[in-house]
Amino acid sequence: MGIKIGSVQFEPLFGEVDRNLELAGSLIMKSDADLLVLPELFNTGYVFASKDEAIALSEQIPQGRTTQKLCDVAKETGTFIVGGLAEKSTDGIFNSAVLVSPDGYVGRYRKVHLFFEEKLWFDPGDEGFRVYDIGVCKVGIMICFDWFFPESMRALSLMGADVICHPANLVLPFCQDAMKTRCIENHVFAITANRTGTESREGKSLQFTGRSQIIGPDGRIICRAGEDSQEAGTAEIDVKSARDKKINIHNHLFDDRRPDYYGELVDC
Repeated sequence: MGIKIGSVQFEPLFGEVDRNLELAGSLIMKSDADLLVLPELFNTGYVFASKDEAIALSEQIPQGRTTQKLCDVAKETGTFIVGGLAEKSTDGIFNSAVLVSPDGYVGRYRKVHLFFEEKLWFDPGDEGFRVYDIGVCKVGIMICFDWFFPESMRALSLMGADVICHPANLVLPFCQDAMKTRCIENHVFAITANRTGTESREGKSLQFTGRSQIIGPDGRIICRAGEDSQEAGTAEIDVKSARDKKINIHNHLFDDRRPDYYGELVDC
């Protein structure tokens, strides 16, 4: 089952939501992918200066303009889209991602593992990991720092995900290479959509690493963007290759697990 997947990489400007939405939309329009992933907080930028600022730039899901814009673009292009945004809810303010389809809103994910000052602005995700069957494949969603915890991708893979959609604002130098291991140990595809540029506000500055990528179940880099490029990088994949968990004739990635000996993972 061949499908085209990809990541959208660009430099959001902080607080310029209209501009960021239009730029993201134009990059999606130039692609013919079946599934595209946008960066974390692609519509607002990342370096918040206060909780009030995070609240002001957050939106309801799915009623907010960002989710509605993505729904419109998905309908026009026939593309499934995953994108990160600040979510305003009666439950709190979350660093979230939405999944939309050509038929409209599908679902959301609230970031479980918050990084650095995100803990000052956002509430930790409270809905766990989910997998969505979009017909052409099954997708799981995690956001940026979630990659640091192997349990994130393992949970999504055990739930049946073929493709892990990974909106990110990466500043640490490890993720792109570490995702090779994450894909090998779960035998899945992963799309990491990172942003580019430097964001400096209120005396704080972060340099983002770009290099958005698609990694295959064998850990191979299928597609990788440059550090500063603005692009929608895409590749054709065979979903069936993520569903074969056999390592050799005697070993099966999931059947050989011994969860009765893994209690320390959740008890500690």
